[in-house]
Amino acid sequence: MSDYTRADVCAAAIADAFKDDGEIFASPMGLLPTLGVRLAKLTTNPDLVISDGESLFLAGTPPLGKKDVVEGWIPFRKVFDVVAWGKRHVMMGATQVDRHGNQNISAIGDFAQPKRQLLGVRGAPGNTVNNRTSYWVPRHSARVFVEEVDVVSGVGPARAKAAGAAASRFNDIHRIVTNLAVLDVGGHDDTVRLVSVHPGVTVDEVVAATGFELALPEGEVPTTREPSYAELVIIREMLDPKGLRFKEVPEPEAAK
Repeated sequence: MSDYTRADVCAAAIADAFKDDGEIFASPMGLLPTLGVRLAKLTTNPDLVISDGESLFLAGTPPLGKKDVVEGWIPFRKVFDVVAWGKRHVMMGATQVDRHGNQNISAIGDFAQPKRQLLGVRGAPGNTVNNRTSYWVPRHSARVFVEEVDVVSGVGPARAKAAGAAASRFNDIHRIVTNLAVLDVGGHDDTVRLVSVHPGVTVDEVVAATGFELALPEGEVPTTREPSYAELVIIREMLDPKGLRFKEVPEPEAAK
């Protein structure tokens, strides 16, 4: 089991985003984020509190699409209490992310008459000003990574600081994991920065797939780590034996 796929690399990278959180409510939204969070709980951070994404806290880490032993009940109204308290790390999707780490899941086009209506801002503003927030982007492209988002749903650090202490105090855009790379907002003036490229991906490929000038780390850009043998066993035999992860990151995109 020395071979691995790009999807496995992405799952491990998402797990790494949660590894130092300690005892905190992990709120993954989507398939790969759920896989990565459950992988983290089984490896680097057993203190993570996970849910079924709806209304239940889980005692274990069931395979994707399955429910396990229920540890507690968290109705939707209670989620807002957790959001306000701040002991939470959410990983959301993103239709657009701009140079300053602002996220859009609301609409594409002019605000007065958008070309396409999406989810709406939903909980993104509250998440980004109250909790650690990361993003998962399954298709890294210049259509997603744009100079300026059409609608600000999730608030990046520069905009949060401009709004004042109430918005910036807990703003923490932690990681942006894509099918090509790992990024953060550690560039000059709180801009999106390349942290690592996945095995088999070049820096030039990531730069070409990004619609703004991407900040680069000093020196050589690291390669995202390979998932360990133990992680591959957990992913393939325990958490995702049906290979659902390949719906988001297709198997032909192999890392080796």
